[in-house]
Amino acid sequence: MPFHSLGLDPALVRAATDKGYAAPTAIQAEAIPAILQGRDLLGAAQTGSGKTAAFALPLLQRVAAGGRHAPRRLRALILVPTRELAAQVGESMRGLAQHLTAPPRIAVAFGGVSINPQMMALRGGADIMVATPGRLLDLIDHRAVRLDAVDMLVLDEADRLFDLGFADELGRVLALLPARRQNLLFSATFPPAIQSFAEALLHDPVRVEVQSEAAGQPDIAQRAIEVDPGRRTQLLRHLVRDEGWARVLVFVATKHAAEIVADKLRKADIHAEPFHGLLSQGKRTQVLADFKASRVQVVIATDLAARGIDVVQLPAVVNYDLARSAVDHVHRIGRTGRAGERGVAVSFVSGATDAHFRLIEKRQGLNVPREQVPGFEPVEAAPPADKGTGGIKGKRPSKKDKLRAAAAR
Repeated sequence: MPFHSLGLDPALVRAATDKGYAAPTAIQAEAIPAILQGRDLLGAAQTGSGKTAAFALPLLQRVAAGGRHAPRRLRALILVPTRELAAQVGESMRGLAQHLTAPPRIAVAFGGVSINPQMMALRGGADIMVATPGRLLDLIDHRAVRLDAVDMLVLDEADRLFDLGFADELGRVLALLPARRQNLLFSATFPPAIQSFAEALLHDPVRVEVQSEAAGQPDIAQRAIEVDPGRRTQLLRHLVRDEGWARVLVFVATKHAAEIVADKLRKADIHAEPFHGLLSQGKRTQVLADFKASRVQVVIATDLAARGIDVVQLPAVVNYDLARSAVDHVHRIGRTGRAGERGVAVSFVSGATDAHFRLIEKRQGLNVPREQVPGFEPVEAAPPADKGTGGIKGKRPSKKDKLRAAAAR
């Protein structure tokens, strides 16, 4: 099915082609016609499914078709959970709008940086805004933006919006929006809080559910290497050099670990940088820019980088520390093998974390053979077996889950 058959403007079809979309992905083929018709939509989409273009293309067309007003009044609002995702969605939308005769004005706003430049950018108004909820409310309090003309609302990665505690902010934003509007909600998972929220927000929605094209295709080869915890950094250094990875994204459990591992790699003459929530926004932006430009070979990151980070032709992801949940594992490895490229996802497994990884395998329907690298064979014995979950987050709701569900109600 070609893009032009979906009812898109030829200028948007050209932009999609320029971005490397030879044909619509599954979610794009189903979502774009429904959004162009003005329907509410509930999208279940994992990372790498082409979700951003699925809502960006029809939103751009609908905003452009409405013509310009003086002053510009905000018509489409896209709420996202992180600064990096806000910047990425804004960049993607600007790229898709480049061939339109009168491209909509797109504003991007997020916290962690001075609010003044973002307020200055809103002078004269904007047609579309991509924002994190907290910074959007700050701009509203400063009278830099109004929501009374918004007729299209997108909640991208709604599960993460709730995970990061944005339920109260979402309630405040929704109260400022016109009652009559189109609502689009995208989420990778649907815990009770999200289900209740979606039922209250959406009106007769079109439901689109697709599996992650990046995670479900054989272009991501998964490997599980057995190694003692104390030798993981040495093994990582060996793999970076022996495998010839031009770039690799390494996931660790804590901000402290990101700093420590990056420092040890730098001492071994490997250009590495940490990436976590305690860094300034300017530093995080610079690290990602350097990584994408191959000026940095290895980025050691917390799960802050597990979603919303799109690095073209990233050959490898390493789980230095295993993901807390099977869903997080999928998001992590989905950073590689994107857009038809081949990638590899390596997980370090010790005797103490083997049960954890087996649960990840079980919940994802995986069977990853264990392997050992000569010179790094583990010697530490596994701890006595217990009846726990091996540290992985289970299906039983946690205290935070219950609080989020209560907030949604």
